[in-house]
Amino acid sequence: MSSGYVVYVDESGDHSLTSINADFPVFVLAFCVFRIDVYVDRVVPLMQRIKFDFFNHDMVVFHEREIRKSLPPFDVLLRSDVRQRFMSRIDSVFDERFGVIATAIRKLEFKERVGADISPYHVALEYGLERVFLQLQQRGVARQETVLVFESRGKREDRELEDEFDRIMATTKMRGMPESFRFTIASKQTNSSGLQIADLVARPIGTHLLHPKQPNRAWERVLERMPKSPAGDVRGWGLKVYP
Repeated sequence: MSSGYVVYVDESGDHSLTSINADFPVFVLAFCVFRIDVYVDRVVPLMQRIKFDFFNHDMVVFHEREIRKSLPPFDVLLRSDVRQRFMSRIDSVFDERFGVIATAIRKLEFKERVGADISPYHVALEYGLERVFLQLQQRGVARQETVLVFESRGKREDRELEDEFDRIMATTKMRGMPESFRFTIASKQTNSSGLQIADLVARPIGTHLLHPKQPNRAWERVLERMPKSPAGDVRGWGLKVYP
């Protein structure tokens, strides 16, 4: 039986501990949790309409990096008026009701604490899966099937990811989690709206952690979609930062 939810997962930053980018020394794994009816009836049509309105077709794939840098085909955004209208339309997607859960790994501190043999991706994955499962529990749909769609990163990486997912399911102490999740991988070129939204939310989270006082409209919208404690704290609920 379906839970009525689907989850799309994407990342920002790389998970290498051998060459850490001094400008972005974090790894963020973002999980976007959609009610299937909201996703199909509202979110996907919104994304499709944006593509047709700005590009006259729906084959364009939204990549945060290319949008941010106005790289082709997003060079239309070099015009400030077009960028403003485009970003306003993307902003409207975040008015829809979906959840964002993310794990952020501070790589320098992570390497110092656990060494270089443990993958930040695997740690982020386990923390994220646990928090997604807790949200499904709260919504009364645990033990019903929820598909998690991960972005493909290459055959070897995909195989390692699936092996790690299986290990987490086999060893978790969270009762009901293995029965709740089904793993699948898709290329970003499948043009999935869910994967593209996950791509858009991941980097602003890392940017906020690195520069918390810097204005960051994208982070503010993502924060609105994150679960929070009864006291309103996102840390440990919608956002796990490690270490």
